[in-house]
Amino acid sequence: MNNRAQTTAPASRPNLRVLRVDASGRYEGSVTRQLTDEVIEALRSQTDPLHVSQRDVAQGVPFVDEAWIGANFTDDEARSEEQRKLLAYSDSLVQELKDADVLVIGVPIYNFGIPATLKAWIDMIVRVRLSFRYTEDGPVGLLTNKKAYVVVASGGVPVGSSMDFATPYLRQALGFVGITDVQIIAAERLNDQGETGIQAAHTQIAEILGKSSTPSHTQATA
Repeated sequence: MNNRAQTTAPASRPNLRVLRVDASGRYEGSVTRQLTDEVIEALRSQTDPLHVSQRDVAQGVPFVDEAWIGANFTDDEARSEEQRKLLAYSDSLVQELKDADVLVIGVPIYNFGIPATLKAWIDMIVRVRLSFRYTEDGPVGLLTNKKAYVVVASGGVPVGSSMDFATPYLRQALGFVGITDVQIIAAERLNDQGETGIQAAHTQIAEILGKSSTPSHTQATA
């Protein structure tokens, strides 16, 4: 499995807008949060000013329910005030993505997949007529011309292996809404690789974003 740079970093330009999404249930010692910090700082070294918005889904995201589904599939002009209120949070999440040039997601692998709160975020942003539309040729994503860096940490799952259901799912979900330029940065198998796995992620960040890596000791927790 090769997580080396397959695409180029975004061109250096002023006023780059970054949306950072954190999903780890850990705060103290979280590998994904610390590596995501590093990605943000590497982007900041290339672009001045860099505008960063943060969405911490670990703090909770509503789950889709029957009322939400009904509101979502009601034509906008026919929605009641209550339905508009039900969709307001989802609308704001989609708008955050629309406003961003770059998406940086910190993703621990939990039980072979992504955290439930990150799945709930995806359910809130995959919205017909807002983030994708149907055409005669099938669905077409509307959130185009964006770059995504997905920072992944796993305890025992080799990233890109048949046991990894997180990164293929994220590529599919992001691609469905039009974000097809996705770079995976992996600190994998931390239970047995420890600092070696973390160092590999530092090296990937340095290679992908052209920034010298000066890692500090990081506890191996996703």
